[in-house]
Amino acid sequence: MTAPLALVPFAGEGSRTAALVGRLVEGPLTRPRVAVRLSVGGTGLLALTAACAPNNHTLDVRLPLSLPFPMPGLVSTLLTFSALVLSGLGLAGMLGAAKRGWSPSPRTLRRAGVAAVAVFVGLTPVGSADMASYAAYGRIAAMGADPYVSTPADLGGAYASLVSDVWVHTPSVYGPMATWAQAGAALIGGVHPWVTIWILMIANGAVFLAVGQLLLRTCEDKVRAGLLWVANPILIGQLVAGGHLDTYMAALAVCAVHQLRRGTRLRHDVFAGVLIGLACGFKVSAVLLGAGLAWPVLRDNGPWRVVRLALTAALTLVGLYGAYGLHALAPLSAASGLVSDLSPWGVLRSLGGTVVGPAVVAAVISALWPVLMLAMTPVIRRRVLREPADTVTGPLVLNCAWLLVAPWTMPWYTAMAWALAARLPRNPLVPWLTVATVSLALLHNSGGHGWTW
Repeated sequence: MTAPLALVPFAGEGSRTAALVGRLVEGPLTRPRVAVRLSVGGTGLLALTAACAPNNHTLDVRLPLSLPFPMPGLVSTLLTFSALVLSGLGLAGMLGAAKRGWSPSPRTLRRAGVAAVAVFVGLTPVGSADMASYAAYGRIAAMGADPYVSTPADLGGAYASLVSDVWVHTPSVYGPMATWAQAGAALIGGVHPWVTIWILMIANGAVFLAVGQLLLRTCEDKVRAGLLWVANPILIGQLVAGGHLDTYMAALAVCAVHQLRRGTRLRHDVFAGVLIGLACGFKVSAVLLGAGLAWPVLRDNGPWRVVRLALTAALTLVGLYGAYGLHALAPLSAASGLVSDLSPWGVLRSLGGTVVGPAVVAAVISALWPVLMLAMTPVIRRRVLREPADTVTGPLVLNCAWLLVAPWTMPWYTAMAWALAARLPRNPLVPWLTVATVSLALLHNSGGHGWTW
């Protein structure tokens, strides 16, 4: 399930969201001690939920730091909800405190992030069952089968038993880069899915910290960069505790933007294009990065630089998919038709399906939402961000427009937007990202079990 983001107003100046967030962070929340304690409390509660696996919000597997007793369903739900709310309030408070002059040491922020990551990579993934699918696809590939044809159900055994019912009969919808990373972990894990999941968690946590280090080294406002990424309790709870591939996409996006900002020579464009292609090799939604970069590069440097970027990214992607063949794109076609029940598109699908039929409604939704996304992009840039499109704002705004109107959106899909926002000075998109990510997380944190109280 996902939140109906189209119903969440952007946090631009004068908007209701900005006013609400402003009232929340004015006063006690902006006191550094209060904000930090809320963040630590939210992170701690989520860690406790993950440690007491299995429960309603975790996979049915235990990792090395798991406690020797499970958590009752209602307790796990209450703790998870509390953790998400406290994390959101804590981040809003820390950002408000920083705006008022609080300046924690970037080294302290990095150490806090390292400590949190070190704990979560040894705990059961919480909030989503995606990690079980990653492990199953990796096991399929490690055994020499094709994860774009075979499904976790075909694999069977301990791996398949952990995969959510929604995905157990679905071939991999992830790119070759993701498959190879998953296969590497499965080669180590062998017949033990918990080992494979643990390796994937460790790798994901390491990438998360690497992104934080790069942002701390390259951003002018290091405190803001630290708060928006490495010490961000919301992202730690979604990306690290959930172990999602979006961490890798965010890492490659930050590196691509960094390369383009270093200069306009051929080597910069080639390297950036390869990074964009590799990001698409994890999840095809990373094409938003390339599309977001195209307009400012075209405007500032002319068409040839865009051609170099596009050609290099395309060749990289062709090389990646060449290892499997075009059939590896087939599962993406089926996944592109997914619609969240709680989104406005879900309402349209339910109502329209009874009138004109599900096929017609699906076709209308597939054709309409990209148009709305493109229409929303200049509106967000002019009325919300109010900055000219460049190598950061271009993909950031397009990513936010996608989050706003896409039929299928998850809280960890905001990873790239958070990483790009960390490179900008204070802007109104951050309060919206906070509200959107927490709202999505509150509605999608069942660990693949569905809602069971």
